[in-house]
Amino acid sequence: MPSIRRPLWLVPCLLVLAACGVRARLPVTAGIGPDPTLPPPDRTLIPTVHIAPAEGWPPGAMPAAAPGLAVQAYARGLDHPRWLYVLPNGDVLVAETNAPQRPQDAKGLKGWVMRKVQKRAGAGVPSADRITLLRDADGDGVAETHSVLLDRLHSPFGMALVGDALYVADTDALLRFSYRNGETRIDGAGTKVAALPAGPINHHWTKNVVASADGQRLYVTVGSNSNVGENGLAVERDRARILEIDPATGATRVYATGLRNPVGMAWQPQSGALWVAVNERDELGSDLVPDYMTAVREGAFYGWPYSYYGAHVDERVKPQDPALVARAVVPDYALGAHTASLGLAFYDAGLMPQYRGGAFVGQHGSWNRKPLSGYRVIFVPFADGKPAGPPQDVLTGFVDKDGRAQGRPVGVAVAKDGTLLVADDVGNTVWRVAPANP
Repeated sequence: MPSIRRPLWLVPCLLVLAACGVRARLPVTAGIGPDPTLPPPDRTLIPTVHIAPAEGWPPGAMPAAAPGLAVQAYARGLDHPRWLYVLPNGDVLVAETNAPQRPQDAKGLKGWVMRKVQKRAGAGVPSADRITLLRDADGDGVAETHSVLLDRLHSPFGMALVGDALYVADTDALLRFSYRNGETRIDGAGTKVAALPAGPINHHWTKNVVASADGQRLYVTVGSNSNVGENGLAVERDRARILEIDPATGATRVYATGLRNPVGMAWQPQSGALWVAVNERDELGSDLVPDYMTAVREGAFYGWPYSYYGAHVDERVKPQDPALVARAVVPDYALGAHTASLGLAFYDAGLMPQYRGGAFVGQHGSWNRKPLSGYRVIFVPFADGKPAGPPQDVLTGFVDKDGRAQGRPVGVAVAKDGTLLVADDVGNTVWRVAPANP
């Protein structure tokens, strides 16, 4: 099919139209907590598109840490670092990755505009398709060793080590590699454990993986292939869910469903429950729908695409499924509308006792809200295994005074020394957060 040539004047016109949209009527805090405010949907012909253009950090600049904390660059010069994993010896793995080729995603005029806008947000670079190992051997808080542990991958994201097996979630397969403690390069070929949904649409391409405490089961997140099923439910097979995989056989079963785009997963240290951070649907106005984190109940349905936050029906989805909506589980804790909450890590170390038991969340930042939301790292306190209070800012300042994104936080992880590591895919940096006066 021949490409469609659009006149140059159409580009700024479309971007101006896209910039139009409905401003939020509520503060972002109204959509945070165990009982978020859910106003009526506010749909418009042209969805709200408001994004912080990716600019990068000017020399000497960095995020602002909360009082009592200090931030420094743990590693710079990376290529779109998205996800982090800390090995038992303290080495840090970072997935340098971006979206794969998706020829059938975001088609048509609306899709073309969205691709232009997302490119301005820093998501248009090719994927490096590698996992880099960072090592801070002298303990000064800066990784002096950067080595390519694995390459020739396919949009890798999640990582998990079980014994001497390193599992990597590519966009289309869960892979296993043999790993020896301390090595900085794996040359052996990986073994395919299980196929993961991908294909020419692959709308939400990231796949994360965590292991059970005994290593007998792996849990993999798979996002939806659309916003709200507009590509047809046939292409949503094994999507918008968490899969449970037997690493010995590759046998796969569904663990939980109705999760539009589940990303960060972690085990809550007090309760032992599996928690997940989920990005909810777009284009219902700047105040809907809050992203959330929740304990994952085995066999539970969380609403997508038919409803959100329990039985709040999304009228755009036809036909509906009232029986399924009736059993939709209400999430545990809302994280604000359109914050793009991706990273999730519980803190169980001793260096920063004020955070013990609670969760750090990396909020990548909004595109479908006026004013902006997210673009920060927050901490949610927990008590008795459940959220217990409003979130606290940990890292801010990712957006400058002119509304440009100097960085965008994604994955978060707790280092072996108890500091917090944050992957910044626009700033191409991993940041290290520690007590200001240890």
